[in-house]
Amino acid sequence: MNFEEKTLNSKVVYDGKVITVIKDDVEVADGHKSFREVILHSGGVVVVALKDAETILLVKQYRYPLKEVVLELPAGKLEIGEDPDEACKRELEEETGYKASTWKSLGYINTTPGICTEKLYLYLASDLEFVGEHPDEGEIIKCYEYKLADVFEMIQSGKINDAKTICALSRAFCISPRPYMGEG
Repeated sequence: MNFEEKTLNSKVVYDGKVITVIKDDVEVADGHKSFREVILHSGGVVVVALKDAETILLVKQYRYPLKEVVLELPAGKLEIGEDPDEACKRELEEETGYKASTWKSLGYINTTPGICTEKLYLYLASDLEFVGEHPDEGEIIKCYEYKLADVFEMIQSGKINDAKTICALSRAFCISPRPYMGEG
């Protein structure tokens, strides 16, 4: 079965600092005409940072769209053309003050593929060394250490609802057995 859609016309309706929004007129596979509104986003990185086999770093920051403080993994936006393998190192240090000597890619996720091009690259970092945090200007963020068991309990109880955090932890600890111990 053919699922592809043909773009007939494309128009930028908003061009901002972080996102661009386009409206495309499309022809769907059955021949009908419709439209799609798409948010163009440069993507980002998410880091599962392990202090040891049982301790993880999380950050708290105010998320303006939600109007609340969110507990999440260290993460950040990719600059246009930036290599995710370098961005993850930058973001970990900026947000937590740690550098890691061991890195493992956990692949990527499409955050909201129905409306947005944002792709988040997931990483596992270990063998950490504290060098001092230096968040971006205007970014108020605090790093905390949590036991993994407590983090998974907070996910189960609904205290952590951040999708990128849940996805990255799932890739790091649920898909392959104990990758942080060198297995899998």
